[in-house]
Amino acid sequence: MLQTPSGGAGSGTAARDGGLMSIGTVLNALRDEFPEVTISKIRFLEAEGLIEPQRTPSGYRKFSAGDVERLGHVLRMQRDHYLPLKVIREHLDAMERGEAVQLPVVGRQRTWEDDAPRPAEGPTVARVGRAELMAAADIGEGELKEWESYGIIAPLEDGAYDAEAVTVAALVAELGRFGIEPRHLRVMKAAADREAGLVDQVVAPLKRHRNPQTRAHAEARTKELAQLTVRLHAAMVKTALGVRLP
Repeated sequence: MLQTPSGGAGSGTAARDGGLMSIGTVLNALRDEFPEVTISKIRFLEAEGLIEPQRTPSGYRKFSAGDVERLGHVLRMQRDHYLPLKVIREHLDAMERGEAVQLPVVGRQRTWEDDAPRPAEGPTVARVGRAELMAAADIGEGELKEWESYGIIAPLEDGAYDAEAVTVAALVAELGRFGIEPRHLRVMKAAADREAGLVDQVVAPLKRHRNPQTRAHAEARTKELAQLTVRLHAAMVKTALGVRLP
């Protein structure tokens, strides 16, 4: 369970508001486990109906401890299980109704040894469809085709999309509100491909190993290296811009 900060400037505000927290305090509460979470990400999840914080008369968001815990569940299911937001919302709503639900299984999760006991499998999550992707990012067909033409988002072989494409689409749409066009993002895509190639070089020998446990270790190592790479990239961008972000 996520722990909210017990000290600092935000705690006094939370106490005055009957335990409710500002979005900045929530961000700090989540950062230890989710270092890449941003205020924009929290607002996006609210817009998608994953959380419903209270509002002050002046329009400021106020989050309860339950809101923070729910946010943690959402971020964890995205990070660990690659679930699209629609599936996460349905899963959490069912839990809140007291229903016994199994977490859906996706293809990129751990590979089990043939002679090892397998967990009971829940329903398999389908790939994110084109309509779902456009709805999540609040874009039209023309915009998605433009993004695809620049290689920012690419469909899978079956015409659907990796669940992570939802996050990419939402961020591209948000950058667009600042005047950053898809053609400007080609350099970011190229940098991401190079970073992914570097990680793949490190884990490639493990992926080719015949031992299923070793291949499972390769997947875990890939996630760990990806997180480190993303953090390093973010730190370098901040340093280049000379800014400090919350």
